[in-house]
Amino acid sequence: MTERVIPKQKRGKVTMKMNKHYNELKASYLFVDIAHKVAAYQEAHPEKEIIRLGIGDVTQPLAKCVVKAMHDAADEMGTKEGFHGYGPEQGYPFLKQAIQGYYAGRGTQLAEDEIFISDGAKSDLANVLGLFDVDNTVLVPDPVYPTYVDDNVTDGRKIIYSRTSQENGFLGMPDENVKADIIYICSPNNPTGAAYTRDQLKVWVDYARKNDAIILYDAAYECFISDENLARSIFEIEGARECAIEICSFSKIAGFTGTRCGYTVVPKELEREGMNINKLWLRRQTTKFNGVPYVVQRAAAAVFTESGMAEIQQNLDYYRKNAKVIADALDECGVWYCGGKNSPYIWLRCPGNMKSWEFFDWLLENCGVVGTPGVGFGECGEGYFRLTAFGDAEKTKMAAERIKTAIKAL
Repeated sequence: MTERVIPKQKRGKVTMKMNKHYNELKASYLFVDIAHKVAAYQEAHPEKEIIRLGIGDVTQPLAKCVVKAMHDAADEMGTKEGFHGYGPEQGYPFLKQAIQGYYAGRGTQLAEDEIFISDGAKSDLANVLGLFDVDNTVLVPDPVYPTYVDDNVTDGRKIIYSRTSQENGFLGMPDENVKADIIYICSPNNPTGAAYTRDQLKVWVDYARKNDAIILYDAAYECFISDENLARSIFEIEGARECAIEICSFSKIAGFTGTRCGYTVVPKELEREGMNINKLWLRRQTTKFNGVPYVVQRAAAAVFTESGMAEIQQNLDYYRKNAKVIADALDECGVWYCGGKNSPYIWLRCPGNMKSWEFFDWLLENCGVVGTPGVGFGECGEGYFRLTAFGDAEKTKMAAERIKTAIKAL
């Protein structure tokens, strides 16, 4: 056996090269800053009850039929006949077919091999970027869900912003003078709660096709839409199959924030530079992802059963009532807001011309209520504030009364 001799380096010590783009991220995550402020307040005022209407985590338990499906699947795994090892990376057919039926019930037809099961929307929103070159320009709304920005900052992509405001209902529209390659759309939007009409989405689809761009459509909150003029899927829009990828989650529709399951829809018509993106995504997933656990996928499939849909609607109605309680309180105070009807988020103008963090401190001090400063979602969020409907119903009513009383006293 011959020994390979590594020649000594003639120059200085060679060090590991790191991805320096991580240094371009903001020093801390928005919700970490909030947690520190709340902890400090609670330590100083241990007698005060704090009501949290900040982070968009659900509070209602999983539907009974979902839990039963999870139990049954776990029992299966304890038998030789029912044991499942590695599953298909793109998801089991039983769940993909259930999702097909969910879309078909709204008039949108999908092929089974266009649906890819994931461990949540947040993962796929980042992972899908691996299909696209870092030289592409990314268009995000402002205000924006911070993950959209951070995912691209760490890759080193150029980011441009579609600035929104109270005047346009926080629904930005394409600027024909701006060229983008990757476009993020979230409707209903996080953080603003604003939702695009079908006509508005058609403008975005036409813009994407004209610019050979790809829309990354975050449909995590589609389940809250009750207005028939609003699309539940980008694929309800003519031409979207040629320019869009839809990413969705079970977190809000079924309370899977602690269970982790989602899905991504990649149409087979979607191609760029002679490369089929559906096939690329399949290749990526089979290389870098081992799939979602069988037990979790069985639980997710139960969501789309008749009893599952009935039970999750009860939870969604619970959150809708919370949103109405908050909205009614703001209406009584004369505070401007958007969202709340087709969305679990209420995006309000800070009263008294307060800045976002100023209102956060005021709300915590005077009401014992925690929300999210709008400026944490971007420059256009300064002077605005996000409240969520995901809290406990009684505590939401208590928070609304506190807010109403305090604002009226300003």
